[in-house]
Amino acid sequence: MLPRLVLEPTMSRGGVFDGAWWPRSNRVLAELPDLVTALGAHLGRIIRVGLDTSAWDGVPRSVVVNGLLIRVNWLTSSHATISVTRGFQDHFLLLVVPPRTDPEKASTAMAGASATGNHTPAAELLTS
Repeated sequence: MLPRLVLEPTMSRGGVFDGAWWPRSNRVLAELPDLVTALGAHLGRIIRVGLDTSAWDGVPRSVVVNGLLIRVNWLTSSHATISVTRGFQDHFLLLVVPPRTDPEKASTAMAGASATGNHTPAAELLTS
């Protein structure tokens, strides 16, 4: 199943977020492989993700996606975000829309996070 993912179209990296992801559940092992596969098609090989463990069920230290080991960093201060690392130091930051968010609110939040030059904080995007 394709992930609900929107990336900033120019990939200029000039805003707070490089896009947004709306997972269908809080089960990281069910959601993460599809996200990594989709991002890999747009960004190249993903080697690491960082996410807030309090927002997810059963967060592992790593996951294998398409035969490649992806390291998972456990963060506690980045609620509603996921960082994705390509290469050694090339980081992308995505807004994570909670799974049970109203579709209209989710769409608005995702559009804001994927707008070129976005500077709206996650909490504000998710309450708009």
